[in-house]
Amino acid sequence: MSEKIIEFENVTYIYETEDEEAPVAGFPALSDVNLTINKGEFVAVLGHNGSGKSTLAKLCNAILEPTKGKVTVKEIVPDTEEKADEVRRIVGMVFQNPDNQIVATIVEDDVAFGPENLGIDPSEIRRRVDDALKCVNMYEFRHREPHKLSGGQKQRVAIAGVIAMQTECIVLDEPTAMLDPKGREEVMNTVKRLNKEMGITVVTVTHFMDEAVQADRVVVMDGGRVVMQGKPKEVFSNVEKLRSYGLDVPQSTELCHVLGIKEGVLNVDECVEEIARAMGGAI
Repeated sequence: MSEKIIEFENVTYIYETEDEEAPVAGFPALSDVNLTINKGEFVAVLGHNGSGKSTLAKLCNAILEPTKGKVTVKEIVPDTEEKADEVRRIVGMVFQNPDNQIVATIVEDDVAFGPENLGIDPSEIRRRVDDALKCVNMYEFRHREPHKLSGGQKQRVAIAGVIAMQTECIVLDEPTAMLDPKGREEVMNTVKRLNKEMGITVVTVTHFMDEAVQADRVVVMDGGRVVMQGKPKEVFSNVEKLRSYGLDVPQSTELCHVLGIKEGVLNVDECVEEIARAMGGAI
């Protein structure tokens, strides 16, 4: 049986003031959500603007506290500031804009910021910083000034800062939304490596379908509710249903759907293979 790391039980969240996730104050951004994230999973959360996906991410990290219901992180309910701090040592958060998360003028100092606040021994901090920067392939930039880095490099430094805290789970709220294709690829390769090689649980909020297909499980949100979830192939087989929630599908999925060849095709290689099979093996 899979070990739970985060569990939402009948969670509702209502913003008291206007927010991008809840344009109308007092209207639920999340409504009666039940969701479990298992240890070691890579989960992608999809949804159009205002669907509640960023609110979900902030509840994972105890940035927000449910209006109703309960969020449990490894049997901890963060209903006090002390317990919220415990949760944040288990679940790290990476935001959309890395400039909002980078606080120091030198890369290695920024990565050391979190462990220093925990009162970790300096020699252990040194080891953690070096290891974290190597994990995201940014060790050679350790003495650089963050503002001179590319967007993808800055985001990898932000991820390194979470790794140095030795969190078991990383929640990323649209981490590639502000990046060019190269930066997006750098960040996604880093995230996949942390998940597959280090066993870190990953929850990523994204609106890029080609990123979602790389996850173990896709969760689709609409109107503050979880409306679909399953393996990428299962979810993306429902092209028309996804469209009804205002979402696109990967181009390869779309092409095979339009051609009536096969549902749930996720990438170019699969698409070419299915088209070739439909043509009797000829390309």
